[in-house]
Amino acid sequence: MKYVIYRIINFLILVALIVIFGRKKISEIFESRRSKIEKSLDEAEKIEKTQIPVFDPGSVETPNVNKEFPTEESEYTDKINNIKKSEEDTCLEMRKEMLSQVRIDAINNIKEKAIKMFSMQSYRSMLAKRESQMAVNILKSIHLTPGDIAYLKTHDVLYVTLTSAYPMPDNVVKQIGDYTEQMLAEIGGKTSYWVKQDPSLIDGFCLRIGDTIYDCSIKEELYRLTEITQKEFLSGDETVNEILSNIDRDIVNMGNKVHIYQLGRVLTVSDGICWMDGLADIMYGEVVEFERGQLGMVLDIKSNRIGCVIYGNYDHIESGSRVRRVGRIASVPVGIQLLGRVVNALGQSIDGKGQIRTTERRPIECHAPTIPERAPVDTPLHTGIKAIDSLVPIGRGQRELIIGDRQTGKTSIAVDAILNQKGKNVICIYVAIGQKETTVAEVRERLEKYGAMEYTTIVCATASDSASLQYIAPFAGTAMGEYFMYAGKDVLIIYDDLSKHAVAYRELSLLLHRPSGREAYPGDIFYLHSRLLERSAKLSEELGGGSMTALPVIETLAGDISSYIPTNVISITDGQIFLDTELFYEGQRPAVNVGLSVSRVGSAAQTKVMKQFSASLRMKLAQYRELVGFSQFGADVDESTKKTLDSGKRMMNALKQGRNKPLPDWKQVLLIFAVSEGFADDFNTEEIEDYEEKLFGYIENYRSDIKERLESGKKLSHEEIDKLKKVLEEMCKVI
Repeated sequence: MKYVIYRIINFLILVALIVIFGRKKISEIFESRRSKIEKSLDEAEKIEKTQIPVFDPGSVETPNVNKEFPTEESEYTDKINNIKKSEEDTCLEMRKEMLSQVRIDAINNIKEKAIKMFSMQSYRSMLAKRESQMAVNILKSIHLTPGDIAYLKTHDVLYVTLTSAYPMPDNVVKQIGDYTEQMLAEIGGKTSYWVKQDPSLIDGFCLRIGDTIYDCSIKEELYRLTEITQKEFLSGDETVNEILSNIDRDIVNMGNKVHIYQLGRVLTVSDGICWMDGLADIMYGEVVEFERGQLGMVLDIKSNRIGCVIYGNYDHIESGSRVRRVGRIASVPVGIQLLGRVVNALGQSIDGKGQIRTTERRPIECHAPTIPERAPVDTPLHTGIKAIDSLVPIGRGQRELIIGDRQTGKTSIAVDAILNQKGKNVICIYVAIGQKETTVAEVRERLEKYGAMEYTTIVCATASDSASLQYIAPFAGTAMGEYFMYAGKDVLIIYDDLSKHAVAYRELSLLLHRPSGREAYPGDIFYLHSRLLERSAKLSEELGGGSMTALPVIETLAGDISSYIPTNVISITDGQIFLDTELFYEGQRPAVNVGLSVSRVGSAAQTKVMKQFSASLRMKLAQYRELVGFSQFGADVDESTKKTLDSGKRMMNALKQGRNKPLPDWKQVLLIFAVSEGFADDFNTEEIEDYEEKLFGYIENYRSDIKERLESGKKLSHEEIDKLKKVLEEMCKVI
């Protein structure tokens, strides 16, 4: 094998020379790009000098100067910095692309030279001496798999095929045939022994027993070399010589090894579904690789064939082509490197910021924490939304469903919940399933604008992606969240939305010929979502005390929460936030229906002071909604009823909240107390927003002691409540 390595290294040096002589062209490209960057910077500096107003500090009062000019100055500075960063990023990406192409071209040249070299007679006579040793190595590695034994029991014969690039010596052929025949005879089986030639192996040979391949060919060595090389990260700082030396190192590490893997055959391909035979030992959820590098995942195992979904494009997969067992369950990259990134359902970067440098992976499907491994949900996860934190509180480790018709603000609630986690040491994952690309881009823009992307990962499987990618997207996002949960951190994951996920799974199931049930969904649709959502939990202290809070989103049709998928997910989760279309069009934002919304964790996920002041809020609002229904008939109402209606309307207006404006918990408590106790009665219902601003401003500026007391979250004593009432009375006189 040393001779082979030395010869390959010689040809590698030739490739290096070719690339080095081509460096002049690469240098010209970089020089052209650099001149464009310098030109852009010069123009930006010229704009900065000519357009920023020059002012005399002595002619204008200092306070006015500071208010008038910093915005424009910072705007130009930001523009210049953005230009610099954009140009640098573009140049870096171009360099990475060129280095990647150099690496690909080098490997292709090595393959071409290897084919020519091993076809020469001088090399053939030298390498023939290795064949006996290769045969010994293969025979030492042979073992029957459970699939082989099962096949023998039903057919009494196992097919054995010896394939070589060139004619094999008779003694080697006989040695392998006798050994396999004797091995199968010991367990009561027979062999059907075939000897073939395949020039595509380049050199060496491989032995196939059933579905298992024992490979010592140069073709397999080059395949492994390509796999190793492609997995190496490019930072953009490498030189061409470094790229080639890395390939040289990988070639040196290639040895006289026996590579063991299993092969199957494609039967049919249609609509992203592939049926295969062979691969008798494969498991559910395992990854397979097709001849041109496409990947798939096993979703159905029958007695005579295997059903597999294909990731992405499947145009090049044909009936009769080979499919390789990769040997691992479907998994995605995980780690802190994914924060701030937008990835697809396979964990690959799609945000234009380059490859994600992480070596850790986690299976997309794994067991949920058992009951002894869980801890009670008792820590609040504040969303910053008044109507939710006060009425349907969410705890860390809870699963709270967001349900409602299309365009009623479901995504807005989820995004506001992410924004409110800033500075609270909570990792957020937003999984977009079947959404439009423009919708996902808008969510990303909002998160970046308010500085939330630094602790957020967006997992995206849009409507244009295949059903298989939409199917695995929420499982991939959950795996990414579990990495942080088992590291002792708190995670918030949002599935937007699971109704589209159910549709994608229904499509896959129908293509896999599974029997359909209610609304054409397969019978295991409930199990699909339950095994997904059960993975969200709060872990016990022994496991680190981490948590993962799930906010699944379900879209209803005409407010029908009794249809199949909504009832399934409602029964799995720990409560639901129902968004009412009528309330939405009445101007109530967020349009949370108090009567149909519930949190089964309840006040255990609230601070004590919030629990103290919001305890009677739900009853008051329910009473108000009932009275509103009666008053619509035009009947006369007494003063007491009118007062209750005014108070309820005032409270409903107090619960209104704009997008991207989450409130801290102490402000919510203060506002709820002030409005429910009647301190806002002097204001019209339409002026509650103005009262809210004045209330917060007064407490922050003049009564910081009240603010600190409410921020503690502890229950207020009677004396402290009386003190708070006096402060609110004083504020009413001032404003």
